[in-house]
Amino acid sequence: MRKLPLNTPTPAHSARGLAGHSVKHESAWKHVSGQARYIDDLPMPEGLLHAAVGHSEQAHARILSMDLSAVREYPGVVAVVTASDVPGDIDIGPVLPGDPVLADGVVEHIGQPIFAVAATSHEAARKAARLARVDYEPLDAVVSVDQALEKELFVRPSQTQLRGEPDKALAEAPNRLSGQQFVGGQEHFYLESQACLVEPTEDGGMFVHTSTQNPTEVQKLVAEVLGLPIHEVHTEVRRMGGGFGGKETQAAAPACIAALLANVTRRPVKYRLSRPDDMVQTGKRHDFFNTYDIGFDDDGLIHGADLMVAGRCGYSPDLSDAIVDRAMFHADNAYYLDQARVTGHRCKTHTVSNTAFRGFGGPQGMMVIEQAMDDIARHLGKDPLDIRKLNLYRPGRDTTHYDQTIEQHVLPELLEKLEASSDYRKRREEIAEFNGSNPVLKRGLALTPVKFGISFTAKHLNQAGALVHIYTDGSIQVNHGGTEMGQGLYVKVAQVVASAFQVDLDRVKVSATRTDKIANTSPTAASSGSDLNGMAALDACEKIMEGMIEFAARHWSTSPDKVSFSDNQVIVGDQVIPWQTFVQTAYLNRIPLWSSGFYATPKIHYDAETGKGHPFLYYSNGAGCSEVVIDTLTGEYRVLRTDILFDVGRSLNPEIDIGQIEGGFVQGMGWLTTEELVYSDEGRLLTTGPATYKIPAVSDCPPDLRVELLPNSPNREATIFHSKAVGEPPLMLGIAVWSALRDAVSSITDYRFSAPLDTPATPERVLGSVNASQAWLAGQKESA
Repeated sequence: MRKLPLNTPTPAHSARGLAGHSVKHESAWKHVSGQARYIDDLPMPEGLLHAAVGHSEQAHARILSMDLSAVREYPGVVAVVTASDVPGDIDIGPVLPGDPVLADGVVEHIGQPIFAVAATSHEAARKAARLARVDYEPLDAVVSVDQALEKELFVRPSQTQLRGEPDKALAEAPNRLSGQQFVGGQEHFYLESQACLVEPTEDGGMFVHTSTQNPTEVQKLVAEVLGLPIHEVHTEVRRMGGGFGGKETQAAAPACIAALLANVTRRPVKYRLSRPDDMVQTGKRHDFFNTYDIGFDDDGLIHGADLMVAGRCGYSPDLSDAIVDRAMFHADNAYYLDQARVTGHRCKTHTVSNTAFRGFGGPQGMMVIEQAMDDIARHLGKDPLDIRKLNLYRPGRDTTHYDQTIEQHVLPELLEKLEASSDYRKRREEIAEFNGSNPVLKRGLALTPVKFGISFTAKHLNQAGALVHIYTDGSIQVNHGGTEMGQGLYVKVAQVVASAFQVDLDRVKVSATRTDKIANTSPTAASSGSDLNGMAALDACEKIMEGMIEFAARHWSTSPDKVSFSDNQVIVGDQVIPWQTFVQTAYLNRIPLWSSGFYATPKIHYDAETGKGHPFLYYSNGAGCSEVVIDTLTGEYRVLRTDILFDVGRSLNPEIDIGQIEGGFVQGMGWLTTEELVYSDEGRLLTTGPATYKIPAVSDCPPDLRVELLPNSPNREATIFHSKAVGEPPLMLGIAVWSALRDAVSSITDYRFSAPLDTPATPERVLGSVNASQAWLAGQKESA
């Protein structure tokens, strides 16, 4: 592959919008004007039916009988299907079995689909689905992580990563602390709920318009459910109204249900979940129960660590094996754990099967070590930032507990820069003065780092394909396996292609992702969309360019090294040929102007049995500094200011990257502060809409939010133009807000006590932490 330089800002006469420049999102004007089309905006095909499901009202039960006569007789109902009507495979588990498309005999969570209805209107389908009479035999239900741990009920075997002799190191350490935490889950709350439109084709197949991050998986599972070869099913994704991981596997079930109904009726079927149904029926971020046992010296340097992370997986494996893996990989976050044991449990509960969510287990794993850092600092009477800096990965202390070496050390420099630019030390003094003179309001400050591994932990997913067409007028069309969910992937890939040929960005168009153009696509996830698809598109461009250069040298009688591309022109020896003229000439001389491209991530491997390997190509790094103020009488709080410094390598599009960082931070802040999933003791989700589940509003954002990209830090790995991933890692910057809340609470005890604060840190929980601190203080006074 030829090495193409990353373009830096150039004079006005050069090609416009190349990689490295800030360019607006390719659909921005459509989003703002309302012209962007989502699944529910597509023109209705003739004979369209609408789908709904009847779902379980029991967390764990055997279905004794099911009377659907009233459902079938409801006005507008055209078809009703159950598990017995599935012509192919009933199980649609994405990796491992356990997910029936419709429940067959036994239900394992409230909200599990047990039959599906097709009707002439959305309202008729939903109303009819409520008329079923189902008799159950209740079975024992486990609904929480601690219950599953007590019963040793797991969806997959537990695993351990071990280095050295942590028990010996813990026993010999001058200081030792232990603690635990509950880390709450999170609803994806994408603006566009799960939706699809399935149309039967003339030859017995299906065409699926779907809102998914994983077109190939939807294609494959629809084919398997219908008993068809995969080539009879095509899926298309133009855009999603948000995904965040919630449409990596969870989009498959609606598509399969709609396909079943379309297969029975031979009519197109749309299935759009209402917000409450979406929240009840689809998986969420795993909530975790974590524990730590840490040994350290009087300076705060960690000598030994025994960490445990246990995720609530729900009733089936889904992606939980890999998610808990990533929680284990990131239980160190940015810190060197010399002698360490990390254990991960995949807890089975009779709740909806939890799934991918931005960060994919990494954020939950990081939480345990970040709590430990704060607790060590309080124990020793030191600033938490100093403890964090002391334990950072650095040369000589740069091998993870799973045996991967950190090859690019940016964190020490990055934290020093943010500490200075955020005025951390000066503000720490000001906060101490403020807290000393305010008995009710207390301020807190925290600066926390992020180290996040980039690559799918399932090795085979680290591949991508692309197709590039140059038309005779010089315009270029690109198709690749990545999906656009608002993150700017399409415009970044277009910039890569424009840079390859050195033409204006407006000459390049990225078309909708389709499985009949690029086969066997990996999901757009793991922060790898630009890395994988950008490289695949560049590979296709270089194949075309190779033919172009050979032709130009032959046609104009010069050597290949005298052929170059610049500013919408092709330079051949002493001649300067306009791009469009050159393309037309190449076409007339029968030179291929299209090619496919492919990329597979190198170097990655991991052995789950030994807990050792090199699962990530590289690490993405950043840090956030947040200041909060709490009311000790009510637990209410505000985030006052957040400073962020993030390393994106050589950014493909700085403004898009900054937007991702801002959005990721706010989403992470919401996960740790306001977004609370509440279940009844029977396993029923009680927070099923915006009235009961609070995502951050504009008013919750820091009024002072400062985001900068770390300059002069190209990726040492051969990623696309040496950029670094930016999709998931910024979410973990929200940890700084949670840590700042703990800091504010700790000020009540003059930073001598580190009160627990489970997440989400709602005002109620903050008040509970305040009360615990005041109780500790009272106990100290009594003992004195």
